[in-house]
Amino acid sequence: MPRILLRSGRSPFDPVPPEQVIQQNLIATNTGNLLFSDAVHKMLSTPDTEIVPNRYKVDPSDADRINDEYDAFVVPLANAFRPSFTRHLDDLSALIEKLRIPVVVFGVGGQAGTDYGTDHLAPIEDKVRRFCSAVLERSPSIGVRGEFTERYLNGLGYSEVEVIGCPSMFMHGRELRVDRRTDTLDASARLAINISYDSGNIPGSVIGDGLINRLADAALRRHPDLLYMAQELQDLELLYWGDVSEAAGTSSAAPLTRTHPLLREERTRLYYDSSTWIDALRDRDFAFGTRIHGNVAALLAGTPAVVLCHDSRTLELCRYFDIPHRLVSDLADETDLAGLPARLYEEADFSAMSAGHGERFDRLVSFMDRHGLDHVHRPGGDGGAAFESELKQVDLHPGVGSWRGDDDGGLGYRLAWLRQANAQAKARQTASDRRVRELSAKVTALEKKAKETAGLVKSVERTAKRLEKLEAQVRSTPYLRLRRLAGRVLRRLGLRR
Repeated sequence: MPRILLRSGRSPFDPVPPEQVIQQNLIATNTGNLLFSDAVHKMLSTPDTEIVPNRYKVDPSDADRINDEYDAFVVPLANAFRPSFTRHLDDLSALIEKLRIPVVVFGVGGQAGTDYGTDHLAPIEDKVRRFCSAVLERSPSIGVRGEFTERYLNGLGYSEVEVIGCPSMFMHGRELRVDRRTDTLDASARLAINISYDSGNIPGSVIGDGLINRLADAALRRHPDLLYMAQELQDLELLYWGDVSEAAGTSSAAPLTRTHPLLREERTRLYYDSSTWIDALRDRDFAFGTRIHGNVAALLAGTPAVVLCHDSRTLELCRYFDIPHRLVSDLADETDLAGLPARLYEEADFSAMSAGHGERFDRLVSFMDRHGLDHVHRPGGDGGAAFESELKQVDLHPGVGSWRGDDDGGLGYRLAWLRQANAQAKARQTASDRRVRELSAKVTALEKKAKETAGLVKSVERTAKRLEKLEAQVRSTPYLRLRRLAGRVLRRLGLRR
């Protein structure tokens, strides 16, 4: 039976409690990673294939074992070509360079602004080249997210690049249909919003100026049945453990504290299983926001969604899949943010997305065929029916909401205080460790300088001793002795004073 090592946090058939997700970071900091890794898991789940998640563990020293135990290493990725991911990219490159089995990369992308500028990626070009070269020695091509990443890698000298989008969009195979259920959205509409907190240091991004936070506040005022679909590990920690913001009287513009209306009014949920996330979005009338996979999850549920793009990773996917979208930068002049969700809904056209899905799906299937991967969409395959049947038998977590702790005798506050105190202690420890490293570096530099100075002093001392010796030698030459003798004779004769 072929065995595939899959880069993912865990098997979709493996139910786990929230504390395990937090402790082991099984979502790699963002639940969006679940959608594309689970989609690949489903596509490769043939009766004759065993798929083993690597739990995001990448250790080059495991290469020999991987070569012996597996037939392929399948690597679904997202925006891996970015400065903040370079350590992980280096680890992947170091491992892949030691592998003798095929390596298949799904949906990797670069991260830039919506202008597709790449100047900020110049410092990591060597690391990207190392990764691409290692993969292409074990694979006929690299599957990328869209036009931007294709152009970027072509510019680095790689032509073996195929645009296949993100596997998450093919969770349900060839068919993807989304229809608006009503012509307009009134105040009673059930909405879902997804929010990015920052731009990831992308040049030119406006995500950090507070526009999306203001949009969320305005949308909640207009549409009371609005649900915030959180995605990040810090969101899960906040929902599960709480914080001390209520007692401390603090707040935040983004939903980062329990005093924020979206948490205070229990309008926040986080799902760390793809199927429960998608199911939760089926009863929503419309989804919108800056998270690409938050909106993909809605589309997979058949719920209309519009992406607010602030970087290349979202924009190139929207362009490739014809997902309705708007640039965040174009929303700066909006004067009626409360009415924006309804306008986005009314303007959205899903016909091109649905009409082109079959062709894009065939392109992905061809990619898998060329890479020698057995999959459920081959002729005679079940299209993932067995996967879905097995998944229905699994008792997955229903999703995490806010833990209020109202009647627990203050236990919630105490735990939140301890968690916050622990986080602060870790931050202080990190700062202390950084200061120790800085001081150690200075001490090392001073020691080096001191050694250099000591060496110079010794050199001067040796030179001075050599000069003294030379002077002594000069004073004892026959010529000088003869001159001194002649001087004494002349003085005795009175011919010299």
